[in-house]
Amino acid sequence: MTIQLLAAGLLLLAALYTDLKSMTIPNLLTVPFLAGGCVYALFAGGGHGLLLAVYGAAAGFVPLLILHLAKGIGAGDVKLFAALGAWLGALAVLQLMMYAILYAGLVGLVLLVFHRPFARKMTAGMYTFFSLRFGGRPNASSWLAWAKNGRTFPFMLAVAPGALTLWLISG
Repeated sequence: MTIQLLAAGLLLLAALYTDLKSMTIPNLLTVPFLAGGCVYALFAGGGHGLLLAVYGAAAGFVPLLILHLAKGIGAGDVKLFAALGAWLGALAVLQLMMYAILYAGLVGLVLLVFHRPFARKMTAGMYTFFSLRFGGRPNASSWLAWAKNGRTFPFMLAVAPGALTLWLISG
């Protein structure tokens, strides 16, 4: 496994954790990974490597910036994809984006079904169960706070399976 895949995997795991916990992906996570991807590319491939990292970052940043401006995703997701693009390159980050958007549609459909009037009681019961189950830990109920409203969800719920799909297909 290459250093690029390890860095991207570490970034994705940390982003999954923070996004599920607080529905944010902090700059303290994305900016160092973006800079690290560019520095690594510079040392590994010289000026050409740095240029490829910048192209990858732009490929991850620009399409999702448009989605962010339409209020479809948060700014942290945009910066996450820029950092992933610096590590993985333009083609891989665009493929990951495509898979993540497809999985986001699936997650959205599931949330829609579970927030129909007939399913609200079941959803409320699951939320209560998990809140009580993890209630011994500080802020444990915040792990599922996003599920209560049914209108938004952490984009990492779609990005994580998108990344797994990309890596399984790319093999």
